Amino acid sequence: MVIVVGRQFGSGGRKIGKMLAERFQLPYYDKEILSKSAERYGFSPDIFAKYDEKRPSALRALFAHSFGVPEVYTSSSMSGEKIYEAQGMVIRDLAEENGGVFVGRSADYILRDYPDLLSIFLHAPIEHRARAIVDRGDATTVEQGIEQARKLDSNRENFYNYFTGRRWGHCDNYHLSLDASRLSAEQIVDVICAYLQGKK
Repeated sequence: MVIVVGRQFGSGGRKIGKMLAERFQLPYYDKEILSKSAERYGFSPDIFAKYDEKRPSALRALFAHSFGVPEVYTSSSMSGEKIYEAQGMVIRDLAEENGGVFVGRSADYILRDYPDLLSIFLHAPIEHRARAIVDRGDATTVEQGIEQARKLDSNRENFYNYFTGRRWGHCDNYHLSLDASRLSAEQIVDVICAYLQGKK
């Protein structure tokens, strides 16, 4: 089984992903994917973290499209496109080996042809997410939480749209889209379990 969780920042995607992995006894992959990608291809995880869910700059993308991206994988020349390609290979390998719960990194697109895929998107009003960001200690005020949420959502949207040609968060891309402000994390996991049970 493969479950992919897309999420707005502050909607609880990491927590719910971990709960799903525990419920179904599956491996959990979030930023760990970056480390595995880096290790597999012989790079420092810092190189991958630099591009984590970030779209390449417009100038970089133009040069890559017009003149071809460098083939030499070094910290100075490794492009966002090459990192995305390497990360995608690792995501596919991990899914084939053990299944798992994958959070973000456009895994819903990378694994779109996987036969046992369940793709979920979590969203919530920005004020709700900002309060959650404050509660977990990533911001000191709701205003800071809102600013963080807008910035990270923009990064994720640009990254996803650039690499997939889809619209991030659009319901057509997911099997389930859930408002995390209406249900607790435990209730969301129960809804997902009920959905999977109904498919059998």
